[in-house]
Amino acid sequence: MATPPVSPPRAWAEVKLEHLRHNYRVARDYSKGEMMAILKAGAYGHGMETIAEALEALPESERPNYFGVASVIEARRLKHAGIATRIYLLGPTSPAEREEIVSQRWTASISTLDEAGHFNDLAKESGQAPLPVHLTVDTGMGRGGFLPDALPEVMSLWHQYPHLMIEGIGSHLPSADEDEAFTLAQFKQFDSLVESLGVDAFTYRHLANSAGLLVYQSDTTNLYRPGLMLYGIAPLPSFQSELKPVMSLKSRVSLVRTLPAGQGISYGRDTVLDHDTQVATIGIGYGDGYPQQLSNQGAEVMIRGQRCPVLGRVTMDQIMVDVSALAACESGDEVELFGEHILVSELAPKARTIPWAILTGITPRVTRVYQG
Repeated sequence: MATPPVSPPRAWAEVKLEHLRHNYRVARDYSKGEMMAILKAGAYGHGMETIAEALEALPESERPNYFGVASVIEARRLKHAGIATRIYLLGPTSPAEREEIVSQRWTASISTLDEAGHFNDLAKESGQAPLPVHLTVDTGMGRGGFLPDALPEVMSLWHQYPHLMIEGIGSHLPSADEDEAFTLAQFKQFDSLVESLGVDAFTYRHLANSAGLLVYQSDTTNLYRPGLMLYGIAPLPSFQSELKPVMSLKSRVSLVRTLPAGQGISYGRDTVLDHDTQVATIGIGYGDGYPQQLSNQGAEVMIRGQRCPVLGRVTMDQIMVDVSALAACESGDEVELFGEHILVSELAPKARTIPWAILTGITPRVTRVYQG
């Protein structure tokens, strides 16, 4: 019996791994230190396991020291994929997660002595060598970590946790792409704190995200945490020319019709044509992660090398586009929603959001197609 035909996806994300490797090397060149590649949220929507495999396949001298994830679920997925690179849990963990963390010897970030005590007890019960952990310091994010003034006392009490080994210390930058003065003060505070505690007390010292490693300098840090820039989007526009977008969100034209003046387009009839218009229907919508907030905000797509404006509201499964300016447009034509020609950082402000939110919001029904 003949194999039944399988249709190509109507919406897909092309993920160029050669661009990922390029961006990673740009981050290494700027930081001149060790790397923790941030793979949380499905590697910002790009596919966590495949991105991890691509970075782990780099020459040994270039590979990341850690993969940073947000949850035990993400750590477990990397383990099940056979990833050997060390896994770092970026935020506080719940008590129910910690036994698995100790068993798998994933690296936890510690924000309180209560956390430390629980991890210490679990590590003792495991019978394994002391568990490497990193201390988190709250230098302004307000999301977790010891306050800087508490660290000297924490260090003086650490002998109470003999089954934990302090391997590193880190903090987080809340506004490195927005507030230079505050970020400079954070770097100064973090460096002063590490120096007062003893630089050599910590194998790894980390503070900089993508914007931090591109712009700021530290006297003590030696581990860097690039996230957005790995995926080819610069947190600061002046650096965009050095990066290559990794993901291109694509679909195809389903229909092309000439609609008359007076015809309403999409729900709510926010858009009513004032002249006869060539309108293409595209097989993608907010159910795929293309933001509904782009409705009537001047968004464009790329068809046959030319930008075409989106008409009316973004619906769950389809959008409509004015293709009147094209010499030709046919059912089946490829459409770029964002990617190398229309940056996701261009779309984000039109949708009143941020590039991180759009990338991580691309839904599972969008097929990821890996290249290079």
